Amino acid sequence: MEVSVLLHHLPLSFLLILLLYGCGRILYSIWWKPRLLSRRLIRQGIHGTDYKLLLGDMKEYIALITESWSKPLGLHHRIVQRVDPFTLSTVQKHGKVSFFWSGKTPRLIVQDPKMMKEVLANRNGHFSKPALSSEILVLTRGLTTLKGDVWSIHRRILNPAFHLEKLKEMVPIFASSCRRMIEEWKNKFGLEESYELDVWPEFQKLAADIISRAAFGSSYEEGKKVFELQNELIGLVLEVMQSLQIPGFRFIPTRKNRRRKELNKEIGSILRSIEQKKENEMKDKETARVDDLLGLMLQSNGGQAESRSMTMDEIIEECKQFYLAGQETTASLLTWAMIVLSMHPDWQEKAREEIRGFCSNKEIDFEAINRLKNLTMILQEVLRLYPPVIAQYQHAYHETRIGEQLVIPAGTDLTLPTLLIHHDHDLWGEDAEEFKPERFAEGISRASSSSRDIPPFFPFGSGPRTCIGQNFAMLEAKIALVLILQNFSFDLSPAYSHSPYTVMTLQPQHGAQIILRKIVTGS
Repeated sequence: MEVSVLLHHLPLSFLLILLLYGCGRILYSIWWKPRLLSRRLIRQGIHGTDYKLLLGDMKEYIALITESWSKPLGLHHRIVQRVDPFTLSTVQKHGKVSFFWSGKTPRLIVQDPKMMKEVLANRNGHFSKPALSSEILVLTRGLTTLKGDVWSIHRRILNPAFHLEKLKEMVPIFASSCRRMIEEWKNKFGLEESYELDVWPEFQKLAADIISRAAFGSSYEEGKKVFELQNELIGLVLEVMQSLQIPGFRFIPTRKNRRRKELNKEIGSILRSIEQKKENEMKDKETARVDDLLGLMLQSNGGQAESRSMTMDEIIEECKQFYLAGQETTASLLTWAMIVLSMHPDWQEKAREEIRGFCSNKEIDFEAINRLKNLTMILQEVLRLYPPVIAQYQHAYHETRIGEQLVIPAGTDLTLPTLLIHHDHDLWGEDAEEFKPERFAEGISRASSSSRDIPPFFPFGSGPRTCIGQNFAMLEAKIALVLILQNFSFDLSPAYSHSPYTVMTLQPQHGAQIILRKIVTGS
């Protein structure tokens, strides 16, 4: 009798145990684990915001961003308060190494160049990118999203395509695209002596044209179609990211969800066709021309053992990455360079005079470009004040030590605030928020007033994951500015509102309206 009663109640008991176990796991995840991680940080003298169940500091973050982005700045470079007010507020209250809460995960801010470099060097392999949402991964599963051995394989295959010697061969491509843009600008003047132009969308188009030609060679028209589709996809993805996330909503066949899938499929189809065409061209060794990024990547990939090479799908994802990284970063750098040079006409003229001394109006010469010291200093100072990517993000997958005493618990996110470090008075001096390109006159290592062992300058990251395209971006920006400065003088339009903010990269919220004036050749 007792046995039958026990058997009768066993399923209910089992369900109760499962329920208690599930509740325990949830309670641990949303309450005990965050508090344990918080205590471990506080015991080390690291302070931060109080944990709020599930939401963390999201409400305060949104409130500060909304308020800051609602008001433009004056014409100065003190932009941190507007661009990243929450990180700045946390640092001011709790210190340069402090933490806040991203949901139920502590996010450690490390505003220290030495520690930041140590994290990015990642010698123990304990740090990696935080897990990305499925919405972001729709855009690309390329190099910047990868981890571990897969990342190492892709990086090794891609490196030859971005070698400086290969980029030299692309100078005519860069110059040709820039000259077309210059002619389009000149045609807008009509009989007027000046013309007002929003240069932000212009530089987005220029960067897309250059990356299409440099990446795909003779297939650049198809590449430009990919760019148009990807731009639409980015808009739809950002819309999802900025709205309330409902689990599983992306699987519901709404009009926008269907469109995201259609765009992703069409982009993949075009890129697959371009790749196949390039592979067929390269099979004919007599007519094969390996002078674009895709060809160089395929050539490098073909030299690898099968276990250490990329699949066709992986190559397609890297092609998507060309656009995301190559287009937005360069467009941001060029836009802020023109805004800053409009604000500082003395440096605009210094750059123009230097260009007259080294560069012909007819030909763009790589060696001459490399001798433009003032232009290099200007771009470095623009990257310091207006870095395209304002912070870098890591996740500690294992407990690890950085610096002399700091132990970062596993499960902690890290924010490495590039913008704050670039504007830090303790690192750059009291003139940290002034435009002074001369600080780079003796090179990056001697630009800062702080320790020269670790220059606090991270526009392209640091360590093994330093941006693979930094030489590409800098060469592209130099060529574009040389041609612009040869053909135009410019200043800010009265319509310009100084409102830097971030949407993937640092952008002008209300456009970048510039007044252009033609320079007569020989004047």
